[in-house]
Amino acid sequence: MFLDRDRQYSCGYFRTPDESLEQAQLDKRLHIAAKLLLEPGQKVLDIGSGWGGLSTYLARTGDVHVSGLTLSTEQFQVAKRIAAEEGLEDRVDFHLRDYREETGTYDRIVSVGMFEHVGVRHYGDYFSKINELLSEDGICLLHSIGRLSGPASTAGWVRKYIFPGGYSPALSEVMAAVEKAGLWVADIEILRVHYADTLLAWQRRFQENRAKAAEMFDERFCRMWEFYLAISEAVFRYGDHFVFQMQIARQRDAVPLTRDYLTDWERAHGVEAEPVRLRPRAG
Repeated sequence: MFLDRDRQYSCGYFRTPDESLEQAQLDKRLHIAAKLLLEPGQKVLDIGSGWGGLSTYLARTGDVHVSGLTLSTEQFQVAKRIAAEEGLEDRVDFHLRDYREETGTYDRIVSVGMFEHVGVRHYGDYFSKINELLSEDGICLLHSIGRLSGPASTAGWVRKYIFPGGYSPALSEVMAAVEKAGLWVADIEILRVHYADTLLAWQRRFQENRAKAAEMFDERFCRMWEFYLAISEAVFRYGDHFVFQMQIARQRDAVPLTRDYLTDWERAHGVEAEPVRLRPRAG
């Protein structure tokens, strides 16, 4: 009732604030694929594959084989059905599996919107597992919410009603764990207000379907969800939260030395964006 068609429950990539939610989520996936430097035939691991939208996109766009991991039975079933409908059964596999139980070696690893649920005490285990699963010349792309103000704690209301166990890390906490795992950070991009624009788009869509949501749940749920979307937009637009994309590798030269390859890859694999009316960002 508030997400895009592929149910991407994570930050979009808005080239302009007026871009549609569908286009922003497509651009996010294109941007991630470019950072992964996909080549046909590679093996890709998607940790926290959700409803399968990113896994199927990478398989289709990069001509790679993707293994998606989720802990949700419903997401697992939906993702498998979508892969079958798109004729990608031979290139996409989904598994009900904790990432810590995964074995094998992958050329590329991607994780979007999952790291916030790992827990600070398990960051060492997380990046050690990335090191174990990643091929010698492999690349990992981590997409996560972060905070500018340093290590802290999740707001009590959000922790109780929205994301029990969730935590937005400071980059200092993430970098320390990456260093201990012996991995290279090849690049970091800070998506400063992209999530604010995503949350605004979600709020607008939720309002369009509010009556349906109230019928499915109740008025109390609707008010709580409106409040959550509003305060979240505010903290990403004016507060200390942001989204970061961290490119990680085992070798220092696994990624080109300049960022030119990102533009080249996106131009080669992207689609024409829908027309937009330019306006300055709020704030």
